[in-house]
Parts: sequence; C-alpha cells; structure tokens
Amino acid sequence: MLLAIDIGNTNITLGVFKIKSGRALKGPAKIWRLATDPNSTSDEYALRILDLLRYSLIEYKNIKAAAIASVVPYLNDPFEEVSNKYFGKKPFFVEAINQKYLKISYDNPKEIGADRIADAVAAYEFFGGPIIVVDFGTATTFDCISKNREYLGGAIVPGILVSAESLARKTAKLPLVEIKKTKNIIGKSTISGIQSGIYYGYVGLVEAIIAKISKEMPKPKVIATGGLAPLITSDIKEVKAIIPELTLEGIRIIWNMQN
Repeated sequence: MLLAIDIGNTNITLGVFKIKSGRALKGPAKIWRLATDPNSTSDEYALRILDLLRYSLIEYKNIKAAAIASVVPYLNDPFEEVSNKYFGKKPFFVEAINQKYLKISYDNPKEIGADRIADAVAAYEFFGGPIIVVDFGTATTFDCISKNREYLGGAIVPGILVSAESLARKTAKLPLVEIKKTKNIIGKSTISGIQSGIYYGYVGLVEAIIAKISKEMPKPKVIATGGLAPLITSDIKEVKAIIPELTLEGIRIIWNMQN
C-alpha cells in the first residue's frame, strides 16, 4: 500500500492506496485528517498514524511506500523520520521540479506549492484541459492548466477561515463566526452581517477570478477541492465538480510516474 500525505498549514490529510503491479490504484482505501501541530515530534505523529491504521484494520507492515506533498517545510524532516523509522521507507516528496506529468510555465517552479502541483496533475488526469482548480484551503488558490498539459500559474488569496479569524482578531467588537450561507444578503445582526459578507464576498471573489482567467485561458473546466468547497461553490455555477481527495490523487499519480 502507498501512504500519501498532504501536509497543509491547518490540516494534514493522509490516504492509503492499494498497490497493484507496482502502481497505486485510483481511489484511496482510507482517508484521515490530523491537525497540523508544529509542536508535535515525529514519534507523536507516528503514534497517531499507527493508531489510525490499526483502528482501520490496516497492518503497518503493508505500507510499502510513502509520498508526501508538503507546504510546511519545518514538518518535512519529522515526517521523513516517521517514514524511515516506522515504515522502513524513504519517502518521496512531491515538487514541481521532480514531477514528470506537467510542463511548467512559471517564473520560478520551486515556488509552486506541492499541493498545487498535485491538484493540477490530478485535475488534468481526470478532466483534461484547459482547467482551473480552486482549492479552498488555508489559502484559496486558483491553478490553471492548459489544453496542452502546461501548468500556467494562477492566483492566491487569503483563505475563508483566515479572513474570518483576521477580522475577529483585528477588531474590538466583531466576533469570530461560523462560516455559513445566510438566507439574505442584508444581515439583521452583527453575526449575520459578517456571515453574509464572508459567504457572498467569497462567492463573488471566486466568480470574478474565474471570469478574468477565462479571458486569458478561454473555455476552461472548473473543479474545486478543499474543506469549504461544498459550501462556497453551491452558488457558483461555473464549478462542475468537487473532488475532496484531489490532492491525494495527485500525489498518487506523481508517485506512480516515478516507479
């Protein structure tokens, strides 16, 4: 089995894929999420992962490979140690410069987040191009892949939760609110006003960026991923599919091409 790990700023997502004839198969057998904790040691992360495997009736000795997409550099060494020490495998780290799937048209490919590359690879593999991937993570990212399998770049804006938390932190009287769709755009309270502004503001932001991108890359398909994708995209007609496990699938595809 392949253990695919997506290390994000807020959450760490793990997926286990079955391996057949040296290749990891589509569709993770299991998916788990952990909170990203900068204070946890490699042994502490390992114990959590081993517990998840055990409770899912997966024998840790069946993990034959590990592949990681990380945007948190200080966690790279701890997770490499987890893989080496507990699974006896040197992990493969996804990077724009070591994947063989996409052509890269970017000023400095080393700056591209590993999760963005994984998203782009999986999106093109499943849907072809031109395509836009909107990932609702700690940052909301827009990744653009051409018809000719070329990663063109994209846009990055503060994530929805980051914006909500910043608003509460930087003001004296505005609270941190639950992110939800309100019935009316005109809020009748401070809380409903913030919820309305955040929800409809991000809907408008996503629609506007998709429209601008579509002028530079005509007739793109649009797909979404990330925890808040189902909520925010419910009012965005351009989004044709939501793929929660998109990043893990991209890690799988890139790993397959190295083996």
